[in-house]
Amino acid sequence: MATSSTITSPKDETTLVSAVCLPMTALFRRYQQIKYEHLVAGIAGGVVSSTILHPLDTIRTRLAVNGSQLICAGVRRPHYGGLVDVLTSITRTDGLHGLYRGVSLGILTAGCTWGSYFFFYDALKAELQRDDPTKLLGPAQHMMAAAEAGVVTLVLTNPIWVIKTRLCLQFGEGSHYLSEQKRYKGIMDALVKTYRYEGFRGLYRGFLPGFFGVSHSAIQFMVYEEMKSRYNNHRNMSIDSRMSTLTYLSFAAMSKMVAVTATYPYQLMRTRMQDQYLQCNGAIDVLTRTWKHEGVRGFYKGMLPTLLRVTPATAITFVVYEHVSHSLIQNSAVASNSLVTDERDDDTLSSAPVTPAVL
Repeated sequence: MATSSTITSPKDETTLVSAVCLPMTALFRRYQQIKYEHLVAGIAGGVVSSTILHPLDTIRTRLAVNGSQLICAGVRRPHYGGLVDVLTSITRTDGLHGLYRGVSLGILTAGCTWGSYFFFYDALKAELQRDDPTKLLGPAQHMMAAAEAGVVTLVLTNPIWVIKTRLCLQFGEGSHYLSEQKRYKGIMDALVKTYRYEGFRGLYRGFLPGFFGVSHSAIQFMVYEEMKSRYNNHRNMSIDSRMSTLTYLSFAAMSKMVAVTATYPYQLMRTRMQDQYLQCNGAIDVLTRTWKHEGVRGFYKGMLPTLLRVTPATAITFVVYEHVSHSLIQNSAVASNSLVTDERDDDTLSSAPVTPAVL
């Protein structure tokens, strides 16, 4: 194949960035109650948890596509017997570096996803609460806010998840069976090649299962918010009162376990649809063939490492988010009050009568 066909052109990058970024202006106008603190805190939580637990995400991704009957003809992918087998196989073939393949993209993905999610979720909550953080919302309102935030986040971040999945699944000798179009050297190379050869459809592979998977976030946030509200009511405190780190950890872990158990099959389908080694004709094709060849068990492949990763990851993310957001909001309030006090002092001085100087 001619090398010229795989060279990244500035025009491709400019077109891709423009197509993704231009709708953002209209999107932000939808939300009136915007606070940057939630964006920063969400990014911080996602980055910290992804940095610590990325190896488990790599293992989970490999197991999710393990043994699939949708694999392209001629591709010999390693077969794994379980969690320990994946771990030893990756370290034997690629060393410890293999467990951290795509870690920079994992950090970027987690930061963008959690930052975006908390940003829009809290903006919607503020809108429902009429900017009164002490106003109690019901389960349905929490689910509605979480679902809308999930849809917006999915639209913005699905391309990043596609690239992350493909880089995680690009393994050793198996990559030689792929055409140059699907062999990636890094994040930008994967992004541009996917867009060039597959268009926006390639960047939004797995979007349909992801869309249905918005229910995952809705369930998780509803359970989490309800537990926080009930706990603070039990303590006779405001619903936005700060809690202990252990309480945040417990509530985040329990809500995540409930959500994962209820919605894991969609995550598996989404991962398989984003896999460059598989040949499929959409979500229905993946669903029927997975059922035919692997049965119910096939829809829950990789759930154990998923629980092992996402439960502590979510707990870490939420703890970092809660503490960072509370600190930022508190600091902003102090700075705002200080500014108001300074302005009042200036007004008082300017309105005071001028006393003639004593000669």
